[in-house]
This record gives sequence, C-alpha cells and structure tokens, in this order.
Amino acid sequence: MKKLASLMLATAVLAGCAQSGDKGSVTAQDLQHHRYVLQSVDGKPLEGIKRMPELSFGENMHISGSMCNRFMGQATLEDSTLKAKGLGMTMMLCVEPQLNQLDRMINDMLTGGAQVGLAQQQLTLKNSQHTLVYKLADLVN
Repeated sequence: MKKLASLMLATAVLAGCAQSGDKGSVTAQDLQHHRYVLQSVDGKPLEGIKRMPELSFGENMHISGSMCNRFMGQATLEDSTLKAKGLGMTMMLCVEPQLNQLDRMINDMLTGGAQVGLAQQQLTLKNSQHTLVYKLADLVN
C-alpha cells in the first residue's frame, strides 16, 4: 500500500511540474470559445461605466467584442502575440469618454499586436503603452 501511495504522489508531482512548464505560451485553443469582461486598464479598475467592455474568441480565432463600439475580425496568435488585421468596427460616439478612449486603445493593440497572458481565468493583453486585464465571463458557442 505504501508503494502505491508513493507512486501516486510521484505521478502527481511530475504532472504538476509538466503543467507549470506549459503555462509559458497561450494557444488558440486556450482562447477559443471564451468571453472575457474588461476589469482594469493600466492597473486601474474600471469605474462608472454602465456597459462593461468585453472580448470574445470564436471558432478559428474569430474575435469580437465591444468597448464603446462593437468590433470583429480574424485574429492570429503567434508566439503569444495576438493580432487582428483589418478589424471592423462600428463608428458611434459614446457619451462615456473612457469608452471612446478604449475603442482607440483596443484597435491599436489588436492591429499592432498585443502580448497575451492567461492565468487563473484572467486574460491580459499588453503592448508597450497599455495593459488590459480581462476576467473570464463564460463560454461562447
């Protein structure tokens, strides 16, 4: 019985080591079919916004979401860099100035490329100027 318990413990430890080594790069499969809600911008929580900005990943890395305006496009993920060339976006002016700024920010990040991090149901998009932190909301069909 002691041998079996020792074997199970060793297996669990080795499995944990293998999993922690895999956390370095995010894959398309990690993102697809998930919806995330924006929690903070550059380390500051979002406050006073009626409609929370979101980001969704569909089949084959189709990306969609909203800040002030809705946006969508085809994304690629290479070496943990997310890009969406030719991003389509509605062109409304929102009452909330912060959402208008977020529109420009997400467009710049996705077209220029953003480093992606994924840990504990939290998605981080980061470029040289900004960091957006999203929380997993639910699965998307």
